[in-house]
Amino acid sequence: MPPGIAARLLQFGEELRGEGVAIGTSELLDAFAVLEHVPWTDAVDFREGLAATLAKSPDDRRVFELVFDRFFFRAAELAAVEEGVHEEGGISPEDAGQLNMEELRRQVAMAIRDGNEGMMRDLARLAIAAFGRQGEGSGVIGVDVQRIRRSLQLRGEPQPDLPQDDPRHEGLPRDEIRRFEALLRQELERAQIERTEQLPAARPLNEMDRALPSGPLQDLAAVHRVVAQLKRRLKTQGQEQRGRKRHAHVDMRKTMRASLEFGGVPVNIKLKPTRPRRPEIYVLCDVSTSVTSASVFFLSVLHALHDSFRKMRSFVFIERISEVTEVFAKERDFKAVSEAIGRDAGVADISGYTDYGRVWHEFRQLVEDDLHPRATVIVLGDARTNGRDPAADTFGSIAAKAGRTFWLNPEPRLYWNYGDSVISSYEQHCEAFECWTTQQLEDFVKALTRPMHH
Repeated sequence: MPPGIAARLLQFGEELRGEGVAIGTSELLDAFAVLEHVPWTDAVDFREGLAATLAKSPDDRRVFELVFDRFFFRAAELAAVEEGVHEEGGISPEDAGQLNMEELRRQVAMAIRDGNEGMMRDLARLAIAAFGRQGEGSGVIGVDVQRIRRSLQLRGEPQPDLPQDDPRHEGLPRDEIRRFEALLRQELERAQIERTEQLPAARPLNEMDRALPSGPLQDLAAVHRVVAQLKRRLKTQGQEQRGRKRHAHVDMRKTMRASLEFGGVPVNIKLKPTRPRRPEIYVLCDVSTSVTSASVFFLSVLHALHDSFRKMRSFVFIERISEVTEVFAKERDFKAVSEAIGRDAGVADISGYTDYGRVWHEFRQLVEDDLHPRATVIVLGDARTNGRDPAADTFGSIAAKAGRTFWLNPEPRLYWNYGDSVISSYEQHCEAFECWTTQQLEDFVKALTRPMHH
């Protein structure tokens, strides 16, 4: 091995430890032993050799892949920044302007279908240049990655409306779509580095794109603590029936006992305590690919809510809505809940294109007769309609029948109502909060101290 690679490998181990992968001395010694037999100059063999010795489970392997890309990409880019090296031969917006967008979509789809990483990287640069030419770049890498993926119409499920010779007709491999997204991210980061001449700050994985499947689970206990606060707030704040207060009733037994002090005259009237009504919660959770990074955090919130509230119904949705209350009733383990929803709910991973309008119509049919002024409706989603009818009036009729309606949006508020986000059309019927971290969830809970709107 060349000088310095041993130190790099130790640093890599520290990065993995920082993301929750158990790496000890024995694993690192195994990795050094493997590199005596695997050429470090072969990128694929090098990656696989390290993965075989350092990643002990599928979860570890997922984190390994992400950390590997981040760590070795940053190492190369740091050297380039220090040496003042800039990449030559990039694709200019003018060149990208000559490319037909539909042809670009076909070429990207072919490269993804064939797993051709070299072609995917070149096409990622073209897509970024074309995207910038259209003036749609936001400057936020995670947001731009998702918007480019959408503009290229990359989906895992079949798209029968496309010609049969189009690779997207039969659907594309999801793993390769994710690989293309990783290449988009790298190319966007590389362009940012060349523009600013400095590396972006290193961030833990569970902050990249706001969350990752392995990240929010580390905060599951914290989510449960915050939801316990939510339970107390909803039981005591703004849950009286509209139009009248609940009256206390006389406790005859205690009143008669107290009257003995005054010769049987009921001077002190004793009242039965007015117990706060147990709230009824309806939670709708978007699990489409546009909020993949936030959906596990949202499912963590659902898991905690079911742990605290008995009278609760929960639903997941993409193009259609599916009730998953029974899943939480049967499964207590978070991982088992996530797997069951992905397997049985009938909407998870069906499409990356949410149909909020259809969801509201279906939800209203399911719960219209059960909603009442003591009910609380909570929506977890990004309010991105993909150009479809948002059916805000239908959502408004649902909110009108419930006591309180809240919307927790995982996108930064800066990007609300940008592109296909229609959160403003829903916000007039509910209270909306930016929420993709435990701290923001806690801020939402604190906001519940405000009195109910009448």
